[in-house]
Amino acid sequence: MKFFSAIRPMATFMVAGLLLTSCTEEDEGLKLQPHDESKMMAIMHTMMDGMHSMSMAEDPDVVFAKMMVMHHQGAINMANEELMSGDDPAIKAIATKIKADQQQEIADLQAFVTSYRPDQPASSKFNMELMNSMDKSSRQSDLQIINGDTDHDFAQLMIVHHQSAIENAYAVLEHGTSPMIKEMAHMMIDAQMAEIKEFQEWILKNQGSGMQGH
Repeated sequence: MKFFSAIRPMATFMVAGLLLTSCTEEDEGLKLQPHDESKMMAIMHTMMDGMHSMSMAEDPDVVFAKMMVMHHQGAINMANEELMSGDDPAIKAIATKIKADQQQEIADLQAFVTSYRPDQPASSKFNMELMNSMDKSSRQSDLQIINGDTDHDFAQLMIVHHQSAIENAYAVLEHGTSPMIKEMAHMMIDAQMAEIKEFQEWILKNQGSGMQGH
């Protein structure tokens, strides 16, 4: 219950963000792009498919580390798309930071998996929380307003991406035992909550121009 209590404010945050970004002046109209034409959405779906197919029959710290390697690689791939096709300097700067931070964290997570000697069995409760988080993230990403503007779509989908990482981090804080993984989980929560705020503020500031392209 502690885990779900911790993420309840995040769920409210997510819904509020979706509602805010879904609203724009009627006289401006709303530019949309089919999800199957979106490169950002394709990257999200590829990441989620990989995470759904991974084995979870291991120590919670190991499962978390392996899953977050895939999750971080998805963020890096999205950041690369933003850096290649985006226009907004502020969003490109966040993408550059995300790419650098998550490349380092992937290296740290992979080193952990290689050297760690698990001291607990697989946890069905932990695995269920991760699966529920993944399912919710998949649904939430498919509900987002995608308009074909790379900066907007990157910001919009990275909010969902980061929120699922935060939920996973809270789960491993409850069920894991590795001090290193717990420290990384705390760092992920702090960093990604800050980036969510940056993305939300950018979307709110750029709603009119962002929905129509820069």
